[in-house]
Amino acid sequence: METNQINVMPRIGEAAPQFQAVTTQGPINFPTDYQGKWKILFSHPADFTPVCTSEFMTFGKMASEFEALNCQLVGISVDGLHSHIAWLRTIKEKIDWKGMKNVEIKFPLVVDITMEVAKLYGMIQPGESTTSAVRAVFFIDPADKIRTIMYYPLSLGRNFDEIKRVLIGLQTVDHFGVALPADWRPGDEVIVPPAGSCGVAKERMEGADQQLHCYDWFFCTKPISKEEVESQLGK
Repeated sequence: METNQINVMPRIGEAAPQFQAVTTQGPINFPTDYQGKWKILFSHPADFTPVCTSEFMTFGKMASEFEALNCQLVGISVDGLHSHIAWLRTIKEKIDWKGMKNVEIKFPLVVDITMEVAKLYGMIQPGESTTSAVRAVFFIDPADKIRTIMYYPLSLGRNFDEIKRVLIGLQTVDHFGVALPADWRPGDEVIVPPAGSCGVAKERMEGADQQLHCYDWFFCTKPISKEEVESQLGK
């Protein structure tokens, strides 16, 4: 029974589970405190471990980029507050890796000694560990709905370019009402809604949208410039 509970995880499209917790930046009520913002809630297995250190340094270096996208970063592990503080201090004062040094982590790092939050979000994967959270990433939109979930094993560091790309992609999907093809980046063509969608079938039949490029009846794209996409990010 307990194993089933550990494996429970929220799903894409559902409201993000709420919790209150102590963090390195003070107490938070998540996700309510950040309503109106995008949120990235991500877990790491343990403080004072090398893969996690490399990830936190990368997140710390990129924090201003996520802030510019109206996104709040929130980290979590099953370590205590004193461990969190000591680890983040060590990162800032001692670690020089890949040209990154003096990295100060200003976003909150949640204390989850009881693993309540990790279990609430399905971050405890018994096949990996029953005492450490895997490297989960939850993208939560301004309405506090889960939009994307990523899971990595304990031994594999995350791709932060992809994390940022996903956030930009979700904002683009929402603002322009489109879908995005494989490997999409700002400036690439986007996929228009299916032919059965309101107004689109007529446009395709009449050729009203001269920018529309149809590979077949079910697969049509159109250009949106990088500048146009970037002008709407973070809104």
